[in-house]
Amino acid sequence: MPVVTLHQERFSELVGRPLTAEEMAKWLPWIGLDVEEVGRDYVRVEYSPNRVDFSSHVGVARAFKGLMELEVGLPQYEVKEGDIVVNVDESIGEVRPYILGAVVKGLKLDEDVVKELMEMQEDLHWGVGRNRKKASIGVHDLNAVEPPFAYTTADPDAVKFVPLGWAKEASLREILAKHEKGLAFRHLINWALRYPLLIDKRNEVLSMPPIVNGELTRVSPRTKDVFIDVTGPDFNAVTKCLNVFVTALADLGGVVESVVVKYVHQELISPDLRPSTVRLRLDYARRLLGLRITERKAVECLNRCRLGAKAIEGGVLEVSIPAYRIDILHEVDLVEELAIGYGYYRLKPKMPATITVGEQHPTSKLVNFVRQIMIGLGFTEAMNFTLTNEAIHYAKMRGARGKPIRLANPVSSEYSMMREELLPSLLKNLADNVHESYPQRLFEVSDVLRIEPKAETRSERRPHVAGVSAYANASYTEARCIVDSLLNNLGVKRWKIKATRHPSFIPGRVASIYIGRKKVGVLGEVHPEVLNNFGIGNPVAAFEMDLEPLMKFKR
Repeated sequence: MPVVTLHQERFSELVGRPLTAEEMAKWLPWIGLDVEEVGRDYVRVEYSPNRVDFSSHVGVARAFKGLMELEVGLPQYEVKEGDIVVNVDESIGEVRPYILGAVVKGLKLDEDVVKELMEMQEDLHWGVGRNRKKASIGVHDLNAVEPPFAYTTADPDAVKFVPLGWAKEASLREILAKHEKGLAFRHLINWALRYPLLIDKRNEVLSMPPIVNGELTRVSPRTKDVFIDVTGPDFNAVTKCLNVFVTALADLGGVVESVVVKYVHQELISPDLRPSTVRLRLDYARRLLGLRITERKAVECLNRCRLGAKAIEGGVLEVSIPAYRIDILHEVDLVEELAIGYGYYRLKPKMPATITVGEQHPTSKLVNFVRQIMIGLGFTEAMNFTLTNEAIHYAKMRGARGKPIRLANPVSSEYSMMREELLPSLLKNLADNVHESYPQRLFEVSDVLRIEPKAETRSERRPHVAGVSAYANASYTEARCIVDSLLNNLGVKRWKIKATRHPSFIPGRVASIYIGRKKVGVLGEVHPEVLNNFGIGNPVAAFEMDLEPLMKFKR
């Protein structure tokens, strides 16, 4: 979780009244911050990653003033018409297509504020920009360059500039190979033939997005006016980063001016700091919070959270969301804001009308008991992902391709479907540990998922247990003994073993497990072709069993 250190003197100045570290530590948790450390003149707090506006003194002070009713309601941000233009070259669309910008003038900076802005910038890179993959921010001393600016691409070996922190020029390729930021983020652009570049009218380099700014535009305590660029492949993330950063600078006393961004086929003016609106049904909020709150009181509470609110019809509020509140996505988020504005400390605990005592679900009890038995039988528990892929689940197991629950947009080909059996994962575990000593005995008790059209979710989770024993003398007999011991210890009656055929097991050394008339699993000696597919050199005795039917047949 991200952390910010709030210094008492600076925080008090931003809030507008003197505060002690103890007072800060007392009230900050009520706006959603977790106090980690309280010093003599500072408080170190942890904030939720969705509240990136809390990444600076300014953002926390803004919310704190609302809670303390020193300043309530929707903050107003004026964007004056500026004269700076950014021309976007068509070639950039293949690498990092989007850019937005803003100018903030009249800032009064010192070393601490500059450091805080840079830390905020990195927090936004991580929280919204996904480590610069979706968006990255550049902050430049406006007086060091001459607009208009151009966002374009360049030959990695043809352009040189002095990157931030260096004293000598380097080519774009050299920066990726040697600069600290180049080494960390080169994977974002090194696949391209030409690299992104932001230059001014004189072809001076402002930055090489998303890697590093130029030393020419370094921001220092002497900087009064800044130009901010945000670039990335995700326009939504680019917009959010810009709005959060610019509003923080505005609250520092800066005057915000717009920038015209000229794409090939369109023209955009940024930043857009107009608030958005969401409706809140009071009946919905009352039901979730258990409060009989009036419209007037609800408006007051939302104003304390620095939101704008007004009643528009019976029991419905129209709530205005400031541009920096990128975390409010749904009506339920407004209910949370209502609770914060009301004050969690004012909510009184109430005993439920019906007193109940919680206990484990019967299935959980069974699963835990199975774990104990398998450990007692000398097996080591494995814990695998419920995600797998078709190659491991079907091809390597010699099975026919089924109809599993597939992921619509898998991040990796390694995890493209939900598993229907546990054995493939355990055999992969054995394959990953062929260098370890034998015998190896592993088991897993976990859920498998299958398509079930009659279920509400069109899918069904069922607990399974599976075990594998790998060494030179592993055989069908061992698998049968393990299953016998497990079922006997579980107290199951009316179970039997019947010969069967299964593509993953050796013919004549495989059997089905029945409880009553229901087939619940399989046991036997794994087929040599399966072992060869996984790269396992020793024989393997294995079994897998569905635990759900055991609930009916246990003593």
